[in-house]
Amino acid sequence: MSRKVLLVLHQATSDPGRVGEAIRTRGFDLDIRIPAIGQPLPKTMDGHAAAVIFGGPMSANDDHEDFIRKETKLIDVLLKSETPYLGICLGAQIMARALGARVAEHKEGLREVGYYQLTPTEDGRSLFKKPMMAYQWHREGFDVPDGATLLACGDFFPNQAFQVGKNAYGIQFHPEVTEAMNRRWTTKAAHMLNDPGAQSREMQLDGRRKYDADMCNWLNSFLDHWLPPLAQRQAAFGS
Repeated sequence: MSRKVLLVLHQATSDPGRVGEAIRTRGFDLDIRIPAIGQPLPKTMDGHAAAVIFGGPMSANDDHEDFIRKETKLIDVLLKSETPYLGICLGAQIMARALGARVAEHKEGLREVGYYQLTPTEDGRSLFKKPMMAYQWHREGFDVPDGATLLACGDFFPNQAFQVGKNAYGIQFHPEVTEAMNRRWTTKAAHMLNDPGAQSREMQLDGRRKYDADMCNWLNSFLDHWLPPLAQRQAAFGS
């Protein structure tokens, strides 16, 4: 059984944050690739236990970008091999588009930048026990692909999480963001804080103090379901 989890980032300065740390503490090794700067993606998932594609400033609609095309093709490999997959923000949008769904900006130009409420659907109650405030940073959203299951809804962007098959998930929000990442994003991309619907830096940092513990608890609960610790998986498979 492989110890490696593929993490796909989109900038040389990107950080897998506490998603990466939580996966590592579960006994897995992180195989970090950044195809946007020319690093290759695996042809198969035979050497990996799971995969995560993170967010980035680009769009899932950027067909002119070679790395977006390659990541879109990787979705097909992941789904056909039934490799556990988590798409975060752009990673969710890439999966949605790979499955034929639309990815687009809000019709009124609104953004979600800050903390916004998620509400579980009936199908999502096993993963989202109750409504929660989740950290967001995006200008586009996704339609739910045919055959996928909507798990959580929001106000500005109604589709916030979906499931494909048994173990592929797309989420619009950012559970990986640490306090350091939060401060960095709100400084280096401060121009986005002026967009319609976006929250100020002060509101975001205040929201973090109020809501981050729930976000962290949700992440750990989700990972326990999606990617149990390696020792537990090995015991289950007798290896």
